[in-house]
Amino acid sequence: MLTFTSPGGQTVQFVNGGKKVSVFPGKDTIKADLALLKNPEEEPGNGTISWPGEYDYDGVAVRGIGHGEGDKVSYTVEADGVRMAFLSSPLEELSDHQLEIIGDIDILFLPADSASLAQKLIDQIEPRALIPLPSEDQDIFVEILKNCGAQGKEPQDEYKIKGKGSLPAEGREVVILKAGK
Repeated sequence: MLTFTSPGGQTVQFVNGGKKVSVFPGKDTIKADLALLKNPEEEPGNGTISWPGEYDYDGVAVRGIGHGEGDKVSYTVEADGVRMAFLSSPLEELSDHQLEIIGDIDILFLPADSASLAQKLIDQIEPRALIPLPSEDQDIFVEILKNCGAQGKEPQDEYKIKGKGSLPAEGREVVILKAGK
């Protein structure tokens, strides 16, 4: 089972078999077994990934995808048979090569930086579940929710799935994580 929470901002944490993974953590984010950083660090600490490449961490497969001149990294993660993509902020268009690396995604975590670009990426990636991550501009977040038919949807403290089979077979589920848990 995977359990997703949001400590705030664009940070997402999930627990897989007792292991806590924190994606795009802030400096004050709760300690995790594995941290996936948005910006590369010259010497990342133990249990930290911040560079493009392929990694396997105790049953969690991670692929870092570099952007631009190596100034930021997005990730695909596979855990418990579920493929997830965590796109880093600020959002930017993805090349055909980057889209190929991302591949088939079950859950897309998307920063709410640009409503039009978000819609384009959703259409290109076609996830079974979408979790938009709030940005500084609340209006863009609301517009993305409206475009996805999720305006007025109640935020959840956590989102739990029991593997790939618990995701919608048709259509797309939109989940809003309540910050601060």
